[in-house]
Amino acid sequence: MAQIHDDQITLKHRMLTEARTIAVVGLSPREDRDSHQVARYLQAHGYRVIPVNPLVEEVLGEKCYPSLSAVPEPIDLVDIFRRSKDVAPVVDDAIAIGARGVWMQDGIVEPAAAAKAEAAGIPVVMDDCTMRVHRRMSRAAKP
Repeated sequence: MAQIHDDQITLKHRMLTEARTIAVVGLSPREDRDSHQVARYLQAHGYRVIPVNPLVEEVLGEKCYPSLSAVPEPIDLVDIFRRSKDVAPVVDDAIAIGARGVWMQDGIVEPAAAAKAEAAGIPVVMDDCTMRVHRRMSRAAKP
């Protein structure tokens, strides 16, 4: 069991270390929403955050796109803030655009979509927070 846990930690750290551009699907313009707070944190820590939300034109000073397929640049990591039942089409889009990783935030679990991404060679994290993991990484890296 410890090996699986250690492998997950290594995967999460590798995904966040290698990513430079993160598409945040379901990013809300409302500052009190988790998606907004996490995206703002990631942006403040050097990541290029690309908002994906068909109902919004701009978030955090960045143009918002209606879907992953509308984003005109490569995406390293797709960070998903959608209900589990709405994840499968997002993962299909992540595969189609050649994203290098898929991350489902706290409470989001969709094993079938995860298996499909992994079969396409895309690593997946489910039910964890990019901001929390990044903070742990940052604390661990300090002497």
